[in-house]
Amino acid sequence: MPDFSFSDALLTWFDQHGRHDLPWQIADDPYKVWVSEIMLQQTQVKTVLQYFDRFIERFPTVQDLGQASWEDVAPYWAGLGYYARARNLHKAAAIVSQQGKFPETLEQWIELPGIGRSTAGALMSLGLRQYGVIMDGNVKRVLARFLAIEDDLSKPQNERKLWEIAEQLCPEQRNYDYTQAIMDLGATICTPKKPLCLYCPMQQYCQAYQQGLEQELPFKKAKKPIPVKTADVVVIQSGDEWFWQQRAAHGLWGGLYCLPIIEETTELQQIEQHFKLQAQVSSLQITHSFTHFTWLLNEKLFHVEHDQKEQLSIELNGIWLSPEAALAKGIPTAMKKLITAKQKA
Repeated sequence: MPDFSFSDALLTWFDQHGRHDLPWQIADDPYKVWVSEIMLQQTQVKTVLQYFDRFIERFPTVQDLGQASWEDVAPYWAGLGYYARARNLHKAAAIVSQQGKFPETLEQWIELPGIGRSTAGALMSLGLRQYGVIMDGNVKRVLARFLAIEDDLSKPQNERKLWEIAEQLCPEQRNYDYTQAIMDLGATICTPKKPLCLYCPMQQYCQAYQQGLEQELPFKKAKKPIPVKTADVVVIQSGDEWFWQQRAAHGLWGGLYCLPIIEETTELQQIEQHFKLQAQVSSLQITHSFTHFTWLLNEKLFHVEHDQKEQLSIELNGIWLSPEAALAKGIPTAMKKLITAKQKA
């Protein structure tokens, strides 16, 4: 690779073609960078842009977020998924708020809930404008292709080697720009499918491109079939209000309001008998996919009189909300799908 500098080529490309107007690209505001980094985990920029400004408007500083209750925070994350990210961000903000200052070293960032080595590196580089190295999916893909690494990068020994390479390539000068640049290259040019090699500043020296392997790398494990689970989503209506329950803080859709979801037929039968509920005819089914399974949710529709509402609220621990009021509180995407489907029916 005579007279070729990976970082110089990347930075030259970035100056002309990189993204310079993202709302979290603000000097001296590690909090905005931190929120964006957590939102961007397993989520594309175009999706995060729909949530970021609203979240920051409601929680403009780390103190505002750290001192808020989870009930206040949850609606502003609803629909982004992977809710453990938000719970960890909320916990970590409370810690930083109590400490009165942001972490100043990689190790201090890693001590906070929900922050691993790569996110900590991003916060050092993008948040504090100091030296930091990242290893997100974009970086793994760019380096695996550039060096034609055919190893399984999910294995710890191979990931360790990749970290060493990333550290060797990462410059001290313009570290902030380099970090943003390598993410931008992966997100816009060296994409997972159909990479735009024609426009890539690395094309001439990219070993995967030279060998025709750009579509095959990085190494991908054969995907296991995703299991399909079936459950009942219970819609209990009284007038224009439905019965909603707040889910436990941990686990699926933690802390969000949701229609009751019942996986055991006997449990639904017991509720029907106890409250003398009579199911209405419904053929509505919602499909919602998670990373680890797909849910088929069949609507079970019941109408109750006004005088039954209080008993249901107390015994099933829930509240009555119109669909519009529930949407304002922040509900899972699957519940939004059901509301939309019922409005169209």
